[in-house]
Amino acid sequence: MNRRRLLCTSVLMALAAPALHAADGDALAERVKKRLSDAPVQRGEFEQRKAVKGFKHPLVSRGDYLFARERGVVWRTREPFASTLVLTRERLVSRGADGASTTAMDARSEPGLRAVNQLLFALLSADLATLAQRFRIEGQAPDGGLWQLTLTPRDATLAAWLQKVELQGDRQVQTVQWQEASGDASLIRFSSQTSAAALSAEEAKRFD
Repeated sequence: MNRRRLLCTSVLMALAAPALHAADGDALAERVKKRLSDAPVQRGEFEQRKAVKGFKHPLVSRGDYLFARERGVVWRTREPFASTLVLTRERLVSRGADGASTTAMDARSEPGLRAVNQLLFALLSADLATLAQRFRIEGQAPDGGLWQLTLTPRDATLAAWLQKVELQGDRQVQTVQWQEASGDASLIRFSSQTSAAALSAEEAKRFD
């Protein structure tokens, strides 16, 4: 797996933070948007199962995430190996178990990273116009039941590695499943989700 594929896979994991809004026409967009939490800070636990071609069993990882609308996303994996991914509008930093930076990329000098960051923050900030430009969005949001959305890339570059993303949730996104063009697939389930009006002092330090 090359550096760009690793970047896209890591960022797609971060796309799952539970403030995601999408649109399949104005009516569907409004129904989903009204039901989702719009808190500036959201956090919770995750479990990811990744099916990789050539492997009999899925690769399983667990950890927690922190999303702050004005700062970015911190995605911390605890199992099977400790690591942290910090993603903001300006940079991507990957840290090992000891907290030392193992990868650092500046979005100002990496056009690919900048484009991915723009897409991520469009998702997390409910920028419906940007999402509609990048994805064909279909789904349903029945009264009293979970809403479901399917996002199919319009952009040829994005479609070269990502076939589709499927989302399900209520007040927050509960599951995210995506299919890569390579045949690999991932499923992320969220739990223990909470929200807040602001970051705590300890949480703010995670973005440094």
